[in-house]
Amino acid sequence: MQQNEIAEVLDKPLSRELLARDITRLAYVAKDGTPRSIPIAFTWNGTEIVLCTTKNSPKLPSLRANPAVALTIDTEVHPPKILLIRGRAELDVVDGIPEEYLRMNGTYEMTAEQRAEWEREVRSLYDGMVRIVVTPTWAKLIDFETTLPSAVEELAKQRAERG
Repeated sequence: MQQNEIAEVLDKPLSRELLARDITRLAYVAKDGTPRSIPIAFTWNGTEIVLCTTKNSPKLPSLRANPAVALTIDTEVHPPKILLIRGRAELDVVDGIPEEYLRMNGTYEMTAEQRAEWEREVRSLYDGMVRIVVTPTWAKLIDFETTLPSAVEELAKQRAERG
């Protein structure tokens, strides 16, 4: 997929809405060769998806060995709205707490007092984190109105050809 095609998908209003959500599912291949899919907070900076994790996270050796990842961001309504992204994870070990981590967890409903306590706890627990930065190499938006999963598109085309 060409970069301009990816940008076109990610710039659609529905994609921007999904990219503003709190949680994505990160899929990767574990060191033992089995697939993993985990929910994880994220933020979109306009060109990259940024996720943050602990420096001792079990997913890090897997991502170092095989940085190919897939992300799913979706809604919980019918019909679902789904943004699928593929890319490569780049790992950036940082001292302290990345601003993205504080931002991506800022949309949870917390009082100002709860937020301050949460941030104190985070700052006392982590001496550093790893930023997982994913630059999209492929993207597809499925809204079940104008776009469908490719297998369903194929079935609809076959039905139309049958008349």
